[in-house]
Amino acid sequence: MTTENDKTPNTQPQDDLSITQHSIVIDGRELRYTATTGTLILKAEVDEPKGDDKPQEIEQPKAAVFFTAYTLEMDEAVGEADPRRSRPLTFAFNGGPGSSSVWLHLGLLGPRRVQMGEEGHMLQPPFDLVDNAYSLLDQTDLVFIDPVTTGYSRPVPGEAAKQFHGFKPDIEWVGEFIRLYTTRYRRWNSPKFLIGESYGTTRSAGLAGYLQERHGMYLNGILLISSILDFQTARFVPGNDLPFALFLPTYAATAWYHGRLPADLQADLAKTLAEAEAFAENEYTLALMRGSRLQGEARAQIVAKLARLTGLSPDYLEVTDLRIQIHRFVKELLRDEGRTTGRLDTRFKGIDRDAAGESFEFDPSLCAITGPYTAMLNDYVRSELAYESDLPYEILTGRVHPWSYETHQNQFVNVAETLRKAMSINPYLKVFVANGFYDLATPYFATRYTFDHLGLDASLRGNISMTYYEAGHMMYIHQPSLVQLKADTAAFIRSALPVVA
Repeated sequence: MTTENDKTPNTQPQDDLSITQHSIVIDGRELRYTATTGTLILKAEVDEPKGDDKPQEIEQPKAAVFFTAYTLEMDEAVGEADPRRSRPLTFAFNGGPGSSSVWLHLGLLGPRRVQMGEEGHMLQPPFDLVDNAYSLLDQTDLVFIDPVTTGYSRPVPGEAAKQFHGFKPDIEWVGEFIRLYTTRYRRWNSPKFLIGESYGTTRSAGLAGYLQERHGMYLNGILLISSILDFQTARFVPGNDLPFALFLPTYAATAWYHGRLPADLQADLAKTLAEAEAFAENEYTLALMRGSRLQGEARAQIVAKLARLTGLSPDYLEVTDLRIQIHRFVKELLRDEGRTTGRLDTRFKGIDRDAAGESFEFDPSLCAITGPYTAMLNDYVRSELAYESDLPYEILTGRVHPWSYETHQNQFVNVAETLRKAMSINPYLKVFVANGFYDLATPYFATRYTFDHLGLDASLRGNISMTYYEAGHMMYIHQPSLVQLKADTAAFIRSALPVVA
């Protein structure tokens, strides 16, 4: 492994990069690649007065954004003057808001991944990294971006962090990083993709519109891992009954996994989900619409069916007024065992001090991955990527809050319309959507509802691919799902590339 560091002292903030060489075997083929790790300085164009009071346009440093890029070494013998021209380039990030890109980086896409148990459970520390035989590097170059205040990304001295912490500025500054990287590394004519997870899917849909309209950058594809585009589908607030129906199939899947359903429903998950979906979008939705007018035998029938599909008692469902919130469900389902279920992945169980509480004390599915991913990222950056920083690497931070949604006051955030417009403008833009059956952060039925209401022209609906996995929000921590997800994402990347004659 060779290294190259450029840390030239200067009064202005400077890019700080480490470049190392590596190799990996994927599908029996050895791939040699370059890892570029470090920070790029993002700048804003501002006008300042000159001596004659005429404005002078200058660039003002604003933030040092940390990234890791993996680029395959190209064979000059392919016969192209620029062999990288046809090589796809993919920008990846997670969500939060407040999450670094560590999960997609060391869990799914990168050439190294955190070793977990086959079902996704944490192994005993100390933890380990292994070569990722399911990396997407054989299909596309990869650039992992940490938005400002996550990872090692920070505002430059003198700049306030809060200017980056919001729906609109987040899209603009991540978009500026993408523009700068694409320009600096001469990738404007490469096929380009975005991969976002969770709130990163919100960012991806926003970027699809922003990059087209602000920079004229058209994408080949967007991959949405555990998607949320319309926040109305996931906000449990008075007057919004939509999430109660859309979360129900995931409640049923969770109860099935933990053996809490009647015998006939425990036989086959697919049939159980079909029944839950049909009930959710028909009888249950109509019952919620009736509100307090739902009485007597009609109410009793709904309660009985809810109990059948959720594993919760009729008495409990009555006191919730037939409306089951996430944090109540994860506490109530296994209360008699003194256990809770996860939110990111409901296959996981937790133990609370207070078994009579309203909601869980911690998300066991988040805690199972936080330790391994944090340790391995901090070790990997220094030991293998040869990048050094004494800053804390912010894995999943609350320092970005309060997160500003000022452009959406008195309304739910909804970037589905942005995505629809971007696909209408660029009819070659394809979208891949991955869903976990045991994900209560971004339930699969809520995602399906969003895409069913996208309003996309019939001629473009074939551009959307939707897949499902028997795991949770980070479905790739589950080994069988990781294997299938690699096959699905690789096929999608290939499908979104130009056909070579």
